[in-house]
Amino acid sequence: MPKRYFDLSDDVYFPGRWELGVPLDERGQKLWTWLFRSGERAALEGPIRIPVTIQGQALGFSVAGAAVPIIDEKAASVFAELAPEQVQLIPVAVESRSEKYFILNVLRVVKCIDDAACKEVQLWTQEDEEPELVGEYRSVVGLRIDPEKAGDARVFRPWGWPVALIVSEDIKDALERAGVTGLKLEDVTGPAPAESEDTAAEQRHLARLRQLDTVRDAAWNSMGRLEESAIIPIIPSGPYWPGHRQAWRVIHRESGSTLLVTDGLSDPFIDRDELSPGFGLELAIETNEPMPEARGSWQLRLLREVTDEVAEHENVRTWLHRGLMTMEVSGEAMPEPLVTKDGRVAVLLGLESSTLPRRFPTPAGDVLLVTIKALLPAELTFLLGQGRAGPGELARRFARESDAPHLSRSWRKPVV
Repeated sequence: MPKRYFDLSDDVYFPGRWELGVPLDERGQKLWTWLFRSGERAALEGPIRIPVTIQGQALGFSVAGAAVPIIDEKAASVFAELAPEQVQLIPVAVESRSEKYFILNVLRVVKCIDDAACKEVQLWTQEDEEPELVGEYRSVVGLRIDPEKAGDARVFRPWGWPVALIVSEDIKDALERAGVTGLKLEDVTGPAPAESEDTAAEQRHLARLRQLDTVRDAAWNSMGRLEESAIIPIIPSGPYWPGHRQAWRVIHRESGSTLLVTDGLSDPFIDRDELSPGFGLELAIETNEPMPEARGSWQLRLLREVTDEVAEHENVRTWLHRGLMTMEVSGEAMPEPLVTKDGRVAVLLGLESSTLPRRFPTPAGDVLLVTIKALLPAELTFLLGQGRAGPGELARRFARESDAPHLSRSWRKPVV
């Protein structure tokens, strides 16, 4: 009888469930999630902490952030018994929980995707200017694998598409017998069966995504020259975006500045069969500093750090819809003039601009465009000293200094 394999993922519909944040090291810094998708053993020092971003029922299988599998002791026992050489079980402390939990780091990568049986595959090409990725998968819809190519693997990630975590039927059965909660298991063996209601719902969701893509592209094009190719992470990281897509766009402004925007925070929610504007906002950072290559720029790094915080915390999104707010994020690899003595970078969110729309319309409702202004350490100190009036006072000073107060630069004088 042919072996069967299943895509193991997080059951986002589990009632009353908790939500876990991105793993943190002993210094409180986020771990790079690609560490646990490379198929290699991770060498980590010190304790790892998993924050609980939404309290609720603890699950035996969860995903921390958008990428790291977290399992309880029952699930860990299954993998330790059936695939001890194919996984690394890394102990972690889950915030406010005394039970034992582990990062499930899968150590096998298998080249086994059946391109012809998948609904749609897109490969990285030379034109994408990512030479190390050419031939790997940029997108896979309706994943199917060839079981004959899986060999003796019981748990693995498909080569070229490490976002998927595949387990054999015996591991699936053992997890279910053990009563592990939070599992979503989808058969991905061989040719796809006839279209199911789940498939029809997926198609409706894809149609809604395309509808929002069209209106967002029109909005971005109204702001300048939009680069055709989006910046898409090789491995998605951070908290889930509403439509489970992550992308950033580059817009070249008539003034000569460069505008970087998120492209997907206003996607329709993947778990709702309706057209919606997701979080109802997108983020933007604009600079007139030279930017030879956007992908490696500090501005994109700052945008991504802020985006993770916005996607992870509902209270942050609520505040942004009300007006100005400040935030501090990691200063790693940021320009020295922006970094505080604590190794952080502060930003002011929501500064209005005379050259950017405050909102833009979509068929699902208006989307708020939130600007990101990088602050100098002296400006952060001033802001904190002003209490609740700090953001507004700082915004007024920026407006007096420039007709484009939202621009982010590292080579400027403080306004305080």
